[in-house]
Amino acid sequence: MSDAFINRIATATPPHDVNDPFLRFGQHMLRDDRRKLALFNRMADRSGIAHRYSFVQPDPGGAVRDVEGFYRAGAFPDTATRMRKFEACAPGLAAEAAEKLLAGEDRSRITHVIVTSCTGLSAPGIDLELIERCGLPSTVERTMVGFMGCYAAINALKLARHIVRSQPGARVLAVNLELCTLHLHETQDLEEILSFLLFADGCAAALVSADPLGVEMKSFHAALVPETKELIRWNIRQQGFDMVLSGAVPGAIRAALTSARDDILGGANDIELWAVHPGGRTVLDAVEQAFGLPPAALAASRSVLNDYGNMSSGTVMFVLDRIMREAVAGQNAGKKGCAMSFGPGLSAETMMFRLAA
Repeated sequence: MSDAFINRIATATPPHDVNDPFLRFGQHMLRDDRRKLALFNRMADRSGIAHRYSFVQPDPGGAVRDVEGFYRAGAFPDTATRMRKFEACAPGLAAEAAEKLLAGEDRSRITHVIVTSCTGLSAPGIDLELIERCGLPSTVERTMVGFMGCYAAINALKLARHIVRSQPGARVLAVNLELCTLHLHETQDLEEILSFLLFADGCAAALVSADPLGVEMKSFHAALVPETKELIRWNIRQQGFDMVLSGAVPGAIRAALTSARDDILGGANDIELWAVHPGGRTVLDAVEQAFGLPPAALAASRSVLNDYGNMSSGTVMFVLDRIMREAVAGQNAGKKGCAMSFGPGLSAETMMFRLAA
């Protein structure tokens, strides 16, 4: 049975930095409630996010307005309009990341495509668009992992590992694409508006094969936290996808990881690399506390959070990409690591890995 490796990762984001405009949107929504507005501003200052990217181009002249009129005060788009925007923008972003990844690659050797997304649905979908736009074989086997939220990338890697271990010649293209900013809502609900402080658009593409290069995927562990299913919810409604992200999530994650620590790490106490999904600053704080980590341990996660925000399923891959690039420069082959991501359930998906050549 072959070992499976993430050989390399490539990433892409849309062109428009919307962090400041989205903050102005939140302030506009809460302008009539001084207590909520003060709390929102305090949370924004502590978010640890400086940039987030979107296909929605903000109009500098308005708090709830963009250049094309996608978001207009009092007339935010319905779900059909949001899905048309997804269908127009998502394939190009996926192809951009895949083209970066496959530059110089013999594309006729790609055998499988796995796509994860929880922010848009259509058929024919991104998987078939990638075959056409990137010149992949028409015989490629395709799998869509839908609506699993932020931890879907770990599940995609788990599936890719199963494929490579059963078919040593397989070369798997795994793509994680999310356009979270297409689901902004007009609301005065503070918890919902605070979630807008986090989310952004982005795409990661990874090549998984038996070639001993990059990151060796050693094992996976799933931890479902009982009695927490109401803490993270993601439902399709008339006015787009409706996200609920409770303020109780970091505490639940901290408690769950503390109790599951030995199961996740398998007794290992020599983990040097941590690729943690930056679901938010407080989520990273919770992981740090649960595992007793020094501040520097989550530097890659905090850096990605600052530079891109939370891009749902793709974000942990941005973190892994940053770790892999830094490792190449520092010649850190052999170091052990742990990757993890969180999502609806409440569930944590984890992967133990080792840096290869």
